[in-house]
Order: sequence, then C-alpha cells, then structure tokens
Amino acid sequence: MKILDWYILKKLLVTFIFCMLLFTIIAVAVDTSEKTDDFVKTGLSSGEIITKYYFGFVPHIWGLLFPIFVFIAVIFFTSSMAAKSEIVIILANGISFNRLLRPYFIGGIFLAIIIWYANRYIIPKANIIRSEFEANYLDGGHPTQSLDFTSSYYLQIDTNTYAGIKYYDTALKRSSGFFLEKVYDNKIQLNLRADAMVWDTSKNNWRLENVIIREIDNLQEKVVSIPDTNINLNMEPRDLRKDKYLKDKMTTPDLKEFIRWQELRGVEGLNTLKVEQYRRSATPVTVLILTLIGAIIASRKTRGGSGVHMAIGIAIAAIFIIADRFSTVFSVKGNLPPLIAAWLPNLVFIVVAIILYRRAQK
Repeated sequence: MKILDWYILKKLLVTFIFCMLLFTIIAVAVDTSEKTDDFVKTGLSSGEIITKYYFGFVPHIWGLLFPIFVFIAVIFFTSSMAAKSEIVIILANGISFNRLLRPYFIGGIFLAIIIWYANRYIIPKANIIRSEFEANYLDGGHPTQSLDFTSSYYLQIDTNTYAGIKYYDTALKRSSGFFLEKVYDNKIQLNLRADAMVWDTSKNNWRLENVIIREIDNLQEKVVSIPDTNINLNMEPRDLRKDKYLKDKMTTPDLKEFIRWQELRGVEGLNTLKVEQYRRSATPVTVLILTLIGAIIASRKTRGGSGVHMAIGIAIAAIFIIADRFSTVFSVKGNLPPLIAAWLPNLVFIVVAIILYRRAQK
C-alpha cells in the first residue's frame, strides 16, 4: 500500500460515509412525512418510534441502497480529483491506469465484505424490528394472526408421507379438513382423513377430530373410525402462516434451511425466497462492479465537471435498479430461474464495465 492507495481509500470511505448519512437523513425525513398520521395514531412517544421502528428501518435502507451509496461516492470524489487535474498528474507521472484502479478495487472488496456479512446476519435482525412495527401499527394487525382463512395446503411431510389441509385459520390454528397418506413403492399403505385439525398447545402436536383410518396391505384393507386422536407431524402452526416479511427477517442460514424444508414438503411459489437468497450473495459483487464503473467514468476530465459525471452516474444507477426489479418480477411471476434473476444485472454490468474500461483514457 503506497501513499496513493491510502489517499484514494481515505477519500472513498469518507465520501461513502457522508453519502450514506446524507441519504439516510433524506430517507428518514421522507418516510416520517408520509407516516406522520400513522405515528400519531399509535400513541407512542418519539423515542419509542425511533427504537421500535427506525432502528430497523435505517439498516433496511442501508442494505437496499448500499451499492448506490458506494457508486455515488466514487463518482463524487473521483470527478473532483479529475476536475483538479489530479488524475492527469497521476497518469503523467508514469502510473498506469490499472495501477490507479487498484485502491478502488481494494476499497470495493472491503465494502463488499461489509454488505455481504450485513445482508446475511445483521440486516435480517433489524428487519424484525421494522416488520413487527409495520405489522402491529401500520398494516392493521400482526401478519401471522390474520382472521382470514388461508387457501388449502398440499405438502410433503417426509419422503413417504403427504398431507393436505383445507381452509387453515391462522388465528385459531385450526383447519376444517385434513388428509394424510403414506406411500411406499408407489403404493398407498395408509390413508387418514379427519373433519378438522387443531393445534394442541398442551401436547405440542395436532389433534384430529372425526378420524377415519384406512390401512391397506395388498388386497386386505382395515378401516378404523375414532372420534379424535393426536398426531405428531413435522409441521407447526408457524409453518402454515402467511408472513409477507418472512424473507426479510431470516438470516441466510435460516432462509436456506426454510427453503429446503419447503421444497421437501412440495410447496410451490418459492422463487421470491430463492431470489432473496441469491441476491444476498450477488449484492457484494454489485458493489465491486459499480465501484470500478464509477472510477472509470469519473476519472475522465470533462468540460461539464462533476455535474456530467453525476448525471451519468445517476442514469446508470437508475438503469441498474430497473434491471434488478424486472429480473425479479420475471422470476416471481414468470419462468426465469431465481439464480439468473439475482445475477443477471451483475452479468450485464460486467459487460458495461469492460466496455467502459476499454474506452477509458489510459
């Protein structure tokens, strides 16, 4: 690490922190103005709103806009250096353009590691604070305690057991119908049906009402009817809840495990969760790519000065956000694989970075 490296790294980190704090103040101000009436209705004090909501909201905004913060910071201080002819002097003294980009690369990796760890462990914990406040005070009720009936569930309990639940009520933890089948060698050996299923809090398992059990052994069949019975299933009420904040609240290891269990149970519509999982790994790479693109664009001295660089930077940032949103929608609503949806913007902007690098002044 030479003096030049420390000089650029210091400017990168200081400008990044400044941009992050500035945009955070703006985001909080805009959010507060939109939710003022809601905050008043909660009856909470300003301190309680800060601790119960903004302690979760601010990290959420940081995680959402972290690559953009880095990109704007790089554009800002590099264009300032170019306007003062510092970039020209550095190159004129025999330092290659590749060597000039080295501190940007190091700084990009450092910031990428920070957001990688934060996305996996820190931000999900902050989202618990934000989501609980929104669910309790802004959405009109807790997301896991809706009074509405959810749609029917069909899932796989284990490798040989399949179950179906009809009209599950998340508030009462009760369904109006239940069936279970055990299949071995593609043959049904047990078929169980019940008029109702309810969670038994005293035994931590499910109680079935008006149960009919059919056991099939080759050509023989045994039918048993019982008023009620308790059954242990690899499933709890929390597994049947509808929580729109679920993907944001789970750490990456928990999210992976949840997806694995949902796939084992045959649950469909997991692309939203999978895109979130893959994006947490893709975002650090985004930070590095945008750092290099920002350095390449802003290092060229122009007549318009920093204004031109900032305009180009904002345009690129807008294009990136649009591409990211489109790929997510195509995955969730269409057939685009989640892995491709999460990484497609990065793949596109890697090509953009290569083109800009080849055309940069050396």
